[in-house]
Amino acid sequence: MLWYLGRRLLQVIPVFLGATLLLYAMVFLRPGDPVAALGGERGLPDAVQDQIRAEYNLDKPFIVQYLLFLRGVVTLDFGVDFRGREITDVIAGAFPVTIQLALMALAIEAIFGIGFGLIAGMRKGGIFDASALVVSLVFIAVPTFVVGFVMQIVVGVKLGWLPVTAGRDPDFFSLLMPAMVLAAVSFAYVLRLTRTSVAENMSADYVRTARARGLNRTQVTGRHVLRNSLIPVVTFLGADIGALMSGAIITEGIFNINGVGGTLYDAIQRGESVTVVSMTTVLVLVYIAANLLVDLLYAALDPRIRYA
Repeated sequence: MLWYLGRRLLQVIPVFLGATLLLYAMVFLRPGDPVAALGGERGLPDAVQDQIRAEYNLDKPFIVQYLLFLRGVVTLDFGVDFRGREITDVIAGAFPVTIQLALMALAIEAIFGIGFGLIAGMRKGGIFDASALVVSLVFIAVPTFVVGFVMQIVVGVKLGWLPVTAGRDPDFFSLLMPAMVLAAVSFAYVLRLTRTSVAENMSADYVRTARARGLNRTQVTGRHVLRNSLIPVVTFLGADIGALMSGAIITEGIFNINGVGGTLYDAIQRGESVTVVSMTTVLVLVYIAANLLVDLLYAALDPRIRYA
């Protein structure tokens, strides 16, 4: 297992370098001059612009800028933004609430998506199966901001069950409604993926063999069908961790959450390229860590991978 983990870590290095290089190039080689835009309509004196470019290494060649950025990633020193704030402090203030929101959304989509998908797959062609497919299709078709506004009106205003907005210091119940909104689309995909995988495995040869050996329905489902059906679902959930964090911009905006989404949106509006690249690089690391975890979970779910 340690050898497998070491090999996967070595494969992660070129992925990280390629992703960050592409990201850095797209942000810093885009048209426009963020330094010149700092002065607004009046503009800044040339001497001041030259000083800012030297301070942020914008006067150096692109590859030198990228190497300096990598050094900052390794040393966890991303520098300061155009307003003089330490980017590390900005990240430390934005990521905790977004991580909590993403983990809550992941738990919701995993528990309910796998649970409903398992029931629908075992009862393929029934009323529950048809209803689950219709509900999941609705969640996929309806935009996230519409789901958010509807839940705010119905659950927050009409019924009064949960807070309408999360605010700057949200607790568990304040994040529960945003987490459900964030998990809505992914829940639909997890449900449909689990349903399809379970339905296929229910008619597999090893299931008929297990039943012939005298195993009851619960044992067959829990020990054989569900375990084999979770492999594609785990793949989706692992990739969805990063997607939930990076896709929280709309949800955080609707519920007034000061997390990664709101901070990134504000940085993009202000043209703070350093902040955008630094925060997105952290999201890349989250993606890589999540996919590495998924690779390790494969060995736990499928003995054939472990023995190989």
